[in-house]
Amino acid sequence: MPPSNEIDTPRGPARIDTDLPVRPATALLVLGHGAGGSVDAPDLLAVRDASVAAGLAVVRVTQPYRVAGRRAPAPAGHLDEAWAAVLAVLRDRHADVPTVVVGGRSSGARVACRTARAVGAVGVVALAFPLHPPGRPERSRAAELDTGLPTLVVNGDRDPFGTPEPGPAVRVVSRPGETHDLRRDPAGTAAAVCDWLYAQGWAAD
Repeated sequence: MPPSNEIDTPRGPARIDTDLPVRPATALLVLGHGAGGSVDAPDLLAVRDASVAAGLAVVRVTQPYRVAGRRAPAPAGHLDEAWAAVLAVLRDRHADVPTVVVGGRSSGARVACRTARAVGAVGVVALAFPLHPPGRPERSRAAELDTGLPTLVVNGDRDPFGTPEPGPAVRVVSRPGETHDLRRDPAGTAAAVCDWLYAQGWAAD
């Protein structure tokens, strides 16, 4: 009997969508969605397709509040708690793939950053990281990117939420003409992610 696509968490059931490469996976990439969005966002699907082709197993996680049909996001602590519970199950299910990379878009990127070390990830993929609320640059969330782990940020150069600055462990790719949804060229966004995964040694030809 195949594993369920729902995982119980302290905040209700989360849903997972798993895509496996044709060969043994080089790493497990776990991705979360934006605040009011879904795991079927164009950038997430493009990253999934390119990463699976590069030898990674990819799991997209739908947070419990979205599974319950709500669009308004849960508090940050609830999101982090549910995410950590899902990662614990995924690490057990994919115990033969010790390398875990976490990420997501927007709110999902923030969750991945905040919990990366606690869940044992080796790196973070942050798509459309919302550096600050639109028009409120003084409310910076840059500290969330300071995980000490290799981190890739892919943001549009027209994103009203801003674009973080690179740091010692943080690589920033600015996508020309893209806004927060990264919808103009999902394949280009996915290529940037895969280039970084190859550079880190987490993907294979």
